[in-house]
Amino acid sequence: MRIMNVKIPTLDQGLYYDVTIEHDQITKMDSYQQKKKADRPFSFLLSEHEQDDNVSWDAEGRILLPGMVDAHMHLDKSHSLLVAENKSGTLLEAIQSYTKASETFTDENVLARMRKTALSALAHGTTTIRTHIDFNTRVNEETTFRGVRMALELKKELAPIMDIQVFPMLPYYPYEEQDRKKIETMLTFGVDGVGGAPHISECPLECIDEIFSYARRFTLPIDLHTDESDDPTVNTVMYIAEKTIEANYQGKVVVDHLCSLAAMDHEKAESVIAKMKEAELGAITLPAANLYLQGREDRGVVRRGITRVRQLLEANVPIATASDNVCDPFHPFGRGDLLQIAQLTGYTAHMGGKADLYTLLQMITDVPAQLVGKQSKGIKVGEEADFVLLNATTIEGLFAELTQTRAVYRAGRWVAMTNAVSEYSLNPTIKM
Repeated sequence: MRIMNVKIPTLDQGLYYDVTIEHDQITKMDSYQQKKKADRPFSFLLSEHEQDDNVSWDAEGRILLPGMVDAHMHLDKSHSLLVAENKSGTLLEAIQSYTKASETFTDENVLARMRKTALSALAHGTTTIRTHIDFNTRVNEETTFRGVRMALELKKELAPIMDIQVFPMLPYYPYEEQDRKKIETMLTFGVDGVGGAPHISECPLECIDEIFSYARRFTLPIDLHTDESDDPTVNTVMYIAEKTIEANYQGKVVVDHLCSLAAMDHEKAESVIAKMKEAELGAITLPAANLYLQGREDRGVVRRGITRVRQLLEANVPIATASDNVCDPFHPFGRGDLLQIAQLTGYTAHMGGKADLYTLLQMITDVPAQLVGKQSKGIKVGEEADFVLLNATTIEGLFAELTQTRAVYRAGRWVAMTNAVSEYSLNPTIKM
């Protein structure tokens, strides 16, 4: 199969490409200045038979992106809002409400909600998800292990069409022996890394030490919720950076949120970012949830809550943007659409220039692929054909309209196709 006359903005801003796929692998790519003739126009409603045809499809200048990478999602919490309310809208009530509700869940309920969110993300072009899963050792044992068990089951179920990485969130409270036994048991299940939220612990530095200890013992990467606070004195990222260097874990640690970094004065923030760069930390901004949760105690000027995206970019700290929560007490909205999240990042980080739009696309494709260890993921010869074709011909139009007409290719076939009305007609009696 060939897809001709596509634009690939993550590779080049002005060329057209001809991409040849054989046996689910990209075997050839040609670039050119002007469109070429193809067999027939591409349709976003291909039949099963048409998918198998050995033809060259004319994409007519539409945009092709690598399969998107959502590097921070909470699949276990998704779509739990109806049973886990958050009347105050605060992070504390969200934690308390979800913890209470989680003890009423069943395996079937959790798996169904996770599957719904993952497949919605897939339909929007995401083919890799790193999901953070609660591992609360102070609830009943069945609840403690349920999220991780169901996440690993979903990972296996969807493996033919998408990659899911499971990162259990180790407890933020000081561990007792019973907690450690449960953690050690869970870490034998085949999870992909360890996570946590040490900044909300009574003993955050000790919590970080424990997480690093488990990561090194089980040879796992680390991905931490970090300094999700409006308080500029909350600064565990500095200790995480120091610990990363001490443990020789450079390039294996990702820090997410970093809200307090935005609340710090510029001089202090610059020193933190420099330390992050030295430790080779990756960073992820979560604009949707942080716009919703942060700044609630502010009066007068209300802070936005998201981290210093531009400064991190300028310092060459790899930073991605991700969905975080979907329809739960932490964030009541969302659909797992990374293009929507990229647009929201553009709003909040004041990134609307043409060069900014290309950066935003990198923040949902190549950069998160690097952060989750998928450096080879992308549109290039010799790699798996893993991409999404979008019904837009310019990057400006893509971000302005957030087209819902998309076709996702993975594992040698089109695994998702969505078709939405993209042409509008005016009533001829209306005078303009």
